[in-house]
Amino acid sequence: MSYDPQRHALLLTDYCLEVQPGQRVLVQTTTLALPLVEELHRLILRRGATPVIRLSYPAQEDDFYRLASDALIDALEPLALAEVESLQASVRIMTPVPPAQGIDPARPARWRKTLAPLMRARAARRWNLTLYPTPAGAEAAGMTLPQYEAFVASAMFLDTPGPVAKWAEVRALQARLIERLARADEVHILSQDTDLRLSVGGRGWVNSDGKRNMPSGEVFTGPIESSAEGHILFDLPTQYAGVTVRNVRLTFRAGRVVEASAEEGEATLQAALETDGGSRLLGELGIGSNSGIQRPSQNILFDEKIGGTVHLALGNGYPETGGTNVSALHWDLITDLRKGGQVLLDGEVFQQDGVFV
Repeated sequence: MSYDPQRHALLLTDYCLEVQPGQRVLVQTTTLALPLVEELHRLILRRGATPVIRLSYPAQEDDFYRLASDALIDALEPLALAEVESLQASVRIMTPVPPAQGIDPARPARWRKTLAPLMRARAARRWNLTLYPTPAGAEAAGMTLPQYEAFVASAMFLDTPGPVAKWAEVRALQARLIERLARADEVHILSQDTDLRLSVGGRGWVNSDGKRNMPSGEVFTGPIESSAEGHILFDLPTQYAGVTVRNVRLTFRAGRVVEASAEEGEATLQAALETDGGSRLLGELGIGSNSGIQRPSQNILFDEKIGGTVHLALGNGYPETGGTNVSALHWDLITDLRKGGQVLLDGEVFQQDGVFV
């Protein structure tokens, strides 16, 4: 079965957001996702809720970074926060576009800092992040558009008779993983280019079962902010502010990034690290469990869920895990442990070569 925007919209409305009568529900995306937006608009209305549609053209964000004055970059629109505070739920639909060219990486970092109050207000309400398959997304993934649409549908279980039942299976698997993780004080990540220790004792683990990310398939926590010691290579490429970044190497001392490099996109990496006082600390440790996503697609929403990978997020943490780091940055970086990697919990092997032991 290929990608079906109607099935996608139904999953978002009834499972991810659980839209109820009388609610205000924000749908934010670009015009590339119009088929999905139309289905969401109809379904939200049928549920007795008010859809709030916010569309941009595909290059609008890039144009803003290039052309906006410093005053606009550093100032939040007066009514923006009031709108978010009027909502009960929101969904942001990613529409991959070709990487941006010629943008000063410091400007997206400044804009994210400006948006931080907005992001915190949205995070306090029900929210979801998803993706609509585009030609640029297919190209980045090395697939044809029909192949990419099938890839997206499979990752969300839209190609099954009952997607919600499949997400219930994911939830049950991850609950078993959390039972073991919750007893650990130290997580040790090892591979040929990685030797990193993190303290997680007393922190909570979250079962990510598609409610916030669609697709999902991960368990995550907030490591103790001062605990990261060692070095790590993130060998799966990612994007930040529309720029591709490859082979990021970070060294941590007492929880902070003290050395950082990238084979591609290093200026973007360095700008992100200078976002604010919390951007050199870790806000998240996540372990992917989605066996239905086996290959990287250069999109973090999918790649961080690959079974056999681990990801760390620089910047803002999740209070529900006990995390205390506050930052305008939250950037997930992924390392693939399926060939010779290990995750140890208090010295005991938890995952070997990407397989849970």
